[in-house]
Amino acid sequence: MLYIDKTLQFVNRLFVTRHSFIRHSVNRLSLDILIASFAALLAGFVDSIVGGGGLVQVPALFILFPHFSVSQVIGTNRFASFVGTSVAGYQYARKVEVPWRVVCITASGTAVMSFLGATIASHLKAEVLKPLILFLMTAIAVYSFSNKTLGQYERVSVSVVRLQWYALLIGMAMGFYNGFVGPGTGSLLVFGFVSIMGYQFLRASAVAKVINVVADVASLAFFIWKGYVEFDIAFPMMACNVLGAYLGSRLAILRGNTFIRKVFLIVIFGLILRFGYDVWRLLS
Repeated sequence: MLYIDKTLQFVNRLFVTRHSFIRHSVNRLSLDILIASFAALLAGFVDSIVGGGGLVQVPALFILFPHFSVSQVIGTNRFASFVGTSVAGYQYARKVEVPWRVVCITASGTAVMSFLGATIASHLKAEVLKPLILFLMTAIAVYSFSNKTLGQYERVSVSVVRLQWYALLIGMAMGFYNGFVGPGTGSLLVFGFVSIMGYQFLRASAVAKVINVVADVASLAFFIWKGYVEFDIAFPMMACNVLGAYLGSRLAILRGNTFIRKVFLIVIFGLILRFGYDVWRLLS
């Protein structure tokens, strides 16, 4: 009889401990998803204006879900941000005149070179280019900050044919960068359209956002097919990212080029900090 009583007490303690652990784990997971969703809201807001939402969303996923593989983080991030990017692209296309020929040319170059960049990245570590990228980001920040009128007005002063060649070269360069390195592709697209093609910031953001939608389709299909998307986390993040993208794109259209330029400089500064930290870790 004593043996039975002790056995029952042990089973009861085991059940209570396990129940408490499960409840704690569920509460912890719910809190992590809540924080990740807030990060997605902020990421969608920033990304819809000048790109760079991955600077917020990807680190949040790595910190909150350390057991995720890199592929799971990238796949979940891509799924969470894709619809938000589409919403922002739709908002821009409704309010801003989008040069669709330029979009198609740039997107085709981006798609081809993104695949090539990803292939090379699988054989060569991206760290070897990060000091160069840090230098280029710093140069872009200095140039953009010192040139107060950059992107404030349309300054397209070349022929249509040359403009299309510029679009192809920008698409190829940014596609390779996206496949090989990744972070900040949208912001660099905006800078390319403003500094090389002479677009104002609002039009550059619109074109970059539409190209992002096209470029993300194939990669998102790959991540879903491989099972790298954690849907229980990605869906609430997606909802918040959509809200952030809607608010950000509406605000960008309302406030115009000066506002977008300020956000662009903030994002470039964030990229400098990100790659500066990577280079410091590489050298230490």
